Amino acid sequence: MSRIDWMAAVLGLVVSVSQPIWVRPVRGADPSPDFQRDIRPILSEHCLRCHGMDEAARQGGLRLDVRDEALRGGDSAQAAIVPGKPADSLLIARIASHDADVVMPPPAEKKPLTALQIDILSRWIADGATYAQHWAFTPPQKRTLVASEPVNPIDAFVQEKLTSVGLTAAPAAEPATLCRRLYLDLIGLPPSPAELDAFTVDGYEKTVEKLLASERYGEKWARHWLDVARYSDTNGYEKDMPRDQWAYRDWVIQAFQRDMPYNQFIIEQIAGDRLPNPTQDQIIATGFLRNSMINEEGAIVAEQFRMVEMFDRLDCVGKAILGLTTQCAQCHSHKYDPLTQLEYYGMFAYLNNSYEAQSAVYTAEQQQKIQDLRRAMEAVNERLRQSRPQWQEELALWETEVGQQQQQWNAVVAQELDSIGGGNHPTQEADKTILLRGASTNEFFLVAEPRQTITGVRLEVVRHGDMPLQGPGRGERGNWSLQDLEVSVRQPGQDKWQPVRLVNATADFSESEQSYEKEKTKTGPVAFLIDGQRETRWHADRGSGRRNTSSVAVFQVEQPLEMPAGMQIRFQIFMDVMVGACRFSVTSDPQPKALPIDYSAIEALRTPRDQHTPEQRTAVFAAWRASRADCRPFQEEIETLWKQFPEPNTTILNLMEREGVLSRTTHALDRGNWDQPKQAVRPHTPAALHALPAGPPDDRLTFARWLADERSPLTARVAVNRVWQAMFGMGLVESPEDFGTRSVTPEYRDLLDWLAVDFIERGWSHRQLMRTIVASRTYQQDSHVSPSQWERDPRNMYLARGPRFRAEAELVRDMALSAAGLLSHRLGGPGVIPPVPQNVLDFNFTYPKYWIAAQGPDRYRRAVYLYRKRSMPDPVLSNFDAPNSDFGCARRVRSNTPLAALTGLNETIFFEAAQGMALRVLREAGGSDAERVDYAYRLCTSRAANSAERAEVQSLLSVAKQRVADGWLNPRQIVTGDPGKLPDLPPSVTPSDAAAWTVVSRVLLNLDESISKN
Repeated sequence: MSRIDWMAAVLGLVVSVSQPIWVRPVRGADPSPDFQRDIRPILSEHCLRCHGMDEAARQGGLRLDVRDEALRGGDSAQAAIVPGKPADSLLIARIASHDADVVMPPPAEKKPLTALQIDILSRWIADGATYAQHWAFTPPQKRTLVASEPVNPIDAFVQEKLTSVGLTAAPAAEPATLCRRLYLDLIGLPPSPAELDAFTVDGYEKTVEKLLASERYGEKWARHWLDVARYSDTNGYEKDMPRDQWAYRDWVIQAFQRDMPYNQFIIEQIAGDRLPNPTQDQIIATGFLRNSMINEEGAIVAEQFRMVEMFDRLDCVGKAILGLTTQCAQCHSHKYDPLTQLEYYGMFAYLNNSYEAQSAVYTAEQQQKIQDLRRAMEAVNERLRQSRPQWQEELALWETEVGQQQQQWNAVVAQELDSIGGGNHPTQEADKTILLRGASTNEFFLVAEPRQTITGVRLEVVRHGDMPLQGPGRGERGNWSLQDLEVSVRQPGQDKWQPVRLVNATADFSESEQSYEKEKTKTGPVAFLIDGQRETRWHADRGSGRRNTSSVAVFQVEQPLEMPAGMQIRFQIFMDVMVGACRFSVTSDPQPKALPIDYSAIEALRTPRDQHTPEQRTAVFAAWRASRADCRPFQEEIETLWKQFPEPNTTILNLMEREGVLSRTTHALDRGNWDQPKQAVRPHTPAALHALPAGPPDDRLTFARWLADERSPLTARVAVNRVWQAMFGMGLVESPEDFGTRSVTPEYRDLLDWLAVDFIERGWSHRQLMRTIVASRTYQQDSHVSPSQWERDPRNMYLARGPRFRAEAELVRDMALSAAGLLSHRLGGPGVIPPVPQNVLDFNFTYPKYWIAAQGPDRYRRAVYLYRKRSMPDPVLSNFDAPNSDFGCARRVRSNTPLAALTGLNETIFFEAAQGMALRVLREAGGSDAERVDYAYRLCTSRAANSAERAEVQSLLSVAKQRVADGWLNPRQIVTGDPGKLPDLPPSVTPSDAAAWTVVSRVLLNLDESISKN
């Protein structure tokens, strides 16, 4: 049975055999073992777990990763290694022993070393037992290339290696193959027939430049970073609720599109908010570390899962930037790499002082509108200043008076803090605020023993960096709604609480009263908070632009309370929409009341005037202006402008630094347990790597600059290796997430270093790196392989031929839609809901009611824009090995299972692609079946069909037409998926033609060649 016949029988059930199992090429015996290549892997695999840098796990006091320690020996005082004398070396004696009680490693824990490994170690000791620092921890250097070598440095290194191992480079690939390879690698889409024709005219270099400039370029290359950044549109865990994070995805796409220097790319993602006058884009960039999963279960302890997120963030930094398995050091010093547990928590400390922030994101037009409004407000303020020559003196006097009033309030220190049911886990922070971060339970209480006369109670609903849009509430927009405040006291030695009556409620702001008949509720003034009715709520939403500001309510105690020793007071608050942070204070002032001014100004006045930020100075001036009746005309102008303030387009999970008394101290954790802190740890970096940048401050921005430092031995190497992996199917370092001592020594280490240094020298430019790679003869080689070459090097580690492997999941989908002419090229925006089988929805733990598959052009947008739900991955992408974003993914597996073929044949999006491709062929190709076959082949494989393939497809076409004629196939059902309609067809095309070509297209789109790189 021919291949096409077989595919027709099973509708194209073909999978790609892309890579064989892990096989390393055979090299000749080396009489002089190399420490990096030959010795370190043996020690790492068999010895360093018990005799490495982890002091807590070290056995017998013996350390083998440091030469002086190995020569000195362990507790036995006998040298483990005697240079030049393997027979006198305890290491050789123990690994070669046949006594089960003596041999190392212990047989119960590890297989013994092979005779070859023992021989290699013996020869190494005989040669002097020379150690060398692991190559990845030394700065990369460009090896000098001699003039006689090829111009492209990649070819120079590859030719040298091929000569040494007796292999010959493959010839250049055919033009159509090169064109397809360039298109898939640079923009992630196959060339159209017209673009294939243009390639023969434009030539290779012009095509490269055209693709590098394409607006599709950023979409393709962002996807590789989004893998390691564990980007998702949902929070993960059991509820897996949606999150607005697509602005970060769009930022990554645009960063690649603009060819942002990679060092700046790193700095902005780690600490964009710490740059001077950060832009909205730089704040969005810090969503990188906030891509962690978030647990929203009701019974969790928030701090426990915050620490889980922190561990994930450092793991992500390790995989994406450093190429190190940092999580090994969470519980103990790394057993193989030079990373101690304290150094792990030193890096951890740089990230640990951040809020779990969520910020507003505005469109470019909205940002311009905001700037215009602020300029207009400032113009009003300037006219006010001009009209009042003494305004500075008046403002200073007002600040003094307000400041003195605030000194009469004493914040309450909680003795007991809890909620009925314990769901929201209230905690008190250093500034006396009560933070609510657990489940959305609607009440909590605080018990205290203030020693003073109490005439008034103040409730401050305050902003907090952990809340949506900085709060003060935990509503979607940082909003909140309070039902009741109850105050009671308990005499010493008594159990019963006596209620305290509160009167004369005042607030800095309240909304006007509004009734809701359906819910039988009312919202509005602060007096609702003490009326004893759960149906009434205090609301203080100032509207867009001012919604996320603190508010204050003050209540007079009907009868002053004396608080002798042992007497307790309890504050209990009931909420409709939870506040995120609040603070209770008491006073002895005989007439306590809230000032009718923006409370953010009062917060600012808690700090000395000369320390105010520009935002605080603006808030103080605005509050002063609002407090003066003779400034009312100016105030009314300002209010009119505020009503024009736009609502955010979306939001972003981002980083925001904690400062002052709220700064967080990091502790090393005993065995990595979140609730078992040990000694405090200052921010610092691993001693084995490069030094920190000189000068203060030593904060997250310093850490970001350290990561992106050109002196780093790892950052540029890891970045270059990720690009190489994407283009050749395997990195120069096979484990992109681990450049440490357990990684396989790369065959082309000198090439990796040359590219890394060149990457830095050329301004960390991604496009320049791409130009260098695609210009090489190595990249342009034909991918065919002879049986002898396959036997010598099945995984193409020596690069003696061009790359060939199945395309990634997103490319498989996009290539099918591109061939069908359906692919939509709209840029950016919210994730697009893809169609998934109903049973996938039915078996999802929390049925996503929002899951309504996109229709129209959005349905066929590029896969990088598909909505990604962690607990319900799109089966189309999953069956082609896309990760689900639970953790950073530095390299995807490439599996070969029937599921991939069945997905390409039967999933909705591929069936629709086959329908679209059939109509495209019938509309655009010539009138004969032979011309249509060639056109279809060019759409799918970027080449014309050969004579045998053409005959097979025409045979399949005839069979399909006959089945339609015999009534076995309904043309309407096949062509449109609807048995009652047909699309508009060209005049010369019959329904039978359309149905038959849909069957053919379904087969051709699933050829191994169609879903492979070439």
